[in-house]
Amino acid sequence: EGGSRRSGWGLLVTAGVGGTLVALYAVATPFVTPALRKVCLPFVPATAAQIQNVLKMLENRSGSLVDIGSGDGRIVIAAAKKGFQAVGYELNPWLVWYSRYRAWRDGVHQNAKFYISDLWKVSFSRYTNVVVFGVPQMMPQLEKKLEEELECNSRIIACRFPFPCWIPDHTTGEGIDTVWAYDLKHSRGCETKNLETAPETES
Repeated sequence: EGGSRRSGWGLLVTAGVGGTLVALYAVATPFVTPALRKVCLPFVPATAAQIQNVLKMLENRSGSLVDIGSGDGRIVIAAAKKGFQAVGYELNPWLVWYSRYRAWRDGVHQNAKFYISDLWKVSFSRYTNVVVFGVPQMMPQLEKKLEEELECNSRIIACRFPFPCWIPDHTTGEGIDTVWAYDLKHSRGCETKNLETAPETES
């Protein structure tokens, strides 16, 4: 009888430990996986200064907004509070679910949407305001992708690291809180093209 009890407790302990390890694996995997990807994009929460600098770059702007790699949703929620229809794309499902909860808690869930998706598999063509917290390894490829997809009236806001080829139209902040804003019409030369293709008017 004593041996049966010890065997029963052993099974319970084994099951408990196994269940705990499975739960930890399920929670930790989405956070560890980005480090194993070709381009590592780890989750680093935006600081209060970074959020304010992004909002400063959005002054007098309108239209839709997307945060590429939205993390815990801070930028999207802050933009939604300013009246933007804001969307966040994030590969980590736990962060997406948490972001949705925060948007609901803050009363902006109608204007703040979050989706689980790989940024390289999403087209950003319908957005006029783009925010990205990138890393140097991904910026050249992302610069090319955005230039191909976005309209001329789009503004791209880069945090922590600038784009390698574009020249920023506006810069604010210091150190890790620095934010660079790029108006695509200048980077792409849309104004010159529009002047060249504009029809002549009769005098």
